[in-house]
Amino acid sequence: MDRARGSHSPGTSRRRLLQAGALAAVPGALLPAGRAAAGAQAVDYPLAESVPASTSNYTVSSRPSSYPIDYVIIHVTQETYADTLAIFKNPAKQVTAHYVVRSSDGHVAQCVREKNIAWHAGNWDYNTRSIGIEHEGWVDKPQYFTDAMYQQSAALTASICARYGIPRDREHILGHVEVPGTDHTDPGPYWDWTRYLRMVNFA
Repeated sequence: MDRARGSHSPGTSRRRLLQAGALAAVPGALLPAGRAAAGAQAVDYPLAESVPASTSNYTVSSRPSSYPIDYVIIHVTQETYADTLAIFKNPAKQVTAHYVVRSSDGHVAQCVREKNIAWHAGNWDYNTRSIGIEHEGWVDKPQYFTDAMYQQSAALTASICARYGIPRDREHILGHVEVPGTDHTDPGPYWDWTRYLRMVNFA
């Protein structure tokens, strides 16, 4: 989730970023009603809820004309769903992903439009060419990887792959741990890649 060219040091952990941001974030419920309503339909994936990140936390772009979209990158938040969304709303954090998937029911929030570059991979080249999907949970707590989460995430990834012509394989659907230069381990050893890829291909 780290911005590749931001102020974070390579050793800064996602958990510290999320915890620090949650303390300072303004709850979405405090936004003016008109602004919230205006963002309600600002989604690329029809089943997602629009929960916009701060414009300070991503790069405005015009993908895929500005950069090709070649990858989907799978993350685990190391924090709760609500706190992750709060972090993305905090303009000081310089971190975002395009989507966040909730553990309990697979609900999908879109925080950054796909045409824009979210700061999630810790590698600027991969940021420019990928869609980042955060999943609520912890890498060492497999109980967070629910059936609903897998199903809804796989449907989202299948939609992204179909829209951008991304092959539905492990060379193009990556874990954050596989991004060159990263110090992250997510989605971790309990993420079931065989099951996930099967679901993506049958979605």
